[in-house]
Amino acid sequence: MPALFGTDGIRGQANRYPITPEVALKLGKSLGHLFQAGGHGGKRVLIGKDTRLSGYMLETALTSGLVAMGVDVLLVGPVPTPAVAHLAKSMGATAGIMLTASHNPFDDNGIKIFGGDGFKLSDEFEERIEQLILADQTTSEHVRSDRIGKAFRIDDARGRYIEFAKSTIHSQHLDGLKVVLDCANGAAYHIAPLIFRELGANVTPIHIEPDGYNINNGCGALHPETVGKVVRESGADVGIAFDGDADRVIFCDRQGEVVDGDRILAMCAIDRMSRGRLAGGTLVVTSMSNLGLHDAMTANAIRVEVTDVGDRQVIERMRLGGYTLGGEKCGHLIFMDHATTGDGIISALQVLALMKRRGATVAELASCMREYPQQISSIKVKEKKPLETLPGIQTELSAANAALQGCGRVVLRYSGTEPKIRVLVEAREAAQVTEWIHRLTKAIHAELG
Repeated sequence: MPALFGTDGIRGQANRYPITPEVALKLGKSLGHLFQAGGHGGKRVLIGKDTRLSGYMLETALTSGLVAMGVDVLLVGPVPTPAVAHLAKSMGATAGIMLTASHNPFDDNGIKIFGGDGFKLSDEFEERIEQLILADQTTSEHVRSDRIGKAFRIDDARGRYIEFAKSTIHSQHLDGLKVVLDCANGAAYHIAPLIFRELGANVTPIHIEPDGYNINNGCGALHPETVGKVVRESGADVGIAFDGDADRVIFCDRQGEVVDGDRILAMCAIDRMSRGRLAGGTLVVTSMSNLGLHDAMTANAIRVEVTDVGDRQVIERMRLGGYTLGGEKCGHLIFMDHATTGDGIISALQVLALMKRRGATVAELASCMREYPQQISSIKVKEKKPLETLPGIQTELSAANAALQGCGRVVLRYSGTEPKIRVLVEAREAAQVTEWIHRLTKAIHAELG
């Protein structure tokens, strides 16, 4: 059988391997087995989910596997992914599991696992889980009937996270701010409007009617033009768009123009540096961040550390260096002094608090950096062959690097969760971006199409 864990947990089409009740059952049993072997006290696991129809199926199977191994299960229902990370830590759980495929369509689902410290599991621990599942080693290791675990529905879980999120800006009032929230018919549909309203913002929520099928469908962080249109029509100050599990966020200014993760990181880094609150004077980003962000950081004497793509890579570097701010252009923003993972709601609160403190609009704050023209293309592939073995692609890549040397760059990488290759081209001139996207795409279709 193929490997289960990808770059962000287990993910795939719901009710097809590996996102099946059989695998979820074995995963629950494997976790229970490892927790017993590791001597973890209490043995409680918290499970949350987004709004996908298949969440019911996976939740039930996981719960059965865990209780069969003597683990108690805390069910918190639909909540954002970062809420699961926070609640697992604050409620003393051994682990937190989130059922979500993040920004993917409803037909997909996934399983993300956090440790009791609120951080995603290490690669080594995931490998141990995977080995147990694939070897089917826990089939006969059920506990005695008097030690079977119990499942509890935690009714106040949302309230706990709401109060925590508000505390990250010291419950600063957001009175006077007119905000449009696009909740993507996902995990934030109930929680997010409550948080911003309780802090005094004038909130217009959209896409807050999940039906199990409409998550991310033409809305949310993947389609910021939707929230931008409502911002323009309503005269709001800012638009905020979450993805399906609310660990990502994208903004729009008053004109409906997109303000992505790079600009948000730039404005927050500069603000924190000016107040002596940027740990190590350092911002952590991935290789996908715009060169304009690097220019802006240099101008403000801020160091930049670059990781491979993925919020997990960013978080690992932040923990290693003791840094508190990092993230990705796509909207995974990590404020490590508040959260252990990317949190769209907390990120949005930090931005609104900055707007209030500075008396500035999002557009004014975002003007701290000038973006190089950039285009990212996602191309479906039949097989993820090693790129270095494909001569046509390597020829075009070498030519692009030579042409853009000193004034641009190219990044090619396979998606960790989908059968796609990502192509990023960035240059000082838009015409160069268009040319090299076309040439590289043609080469990819020829060898991987």
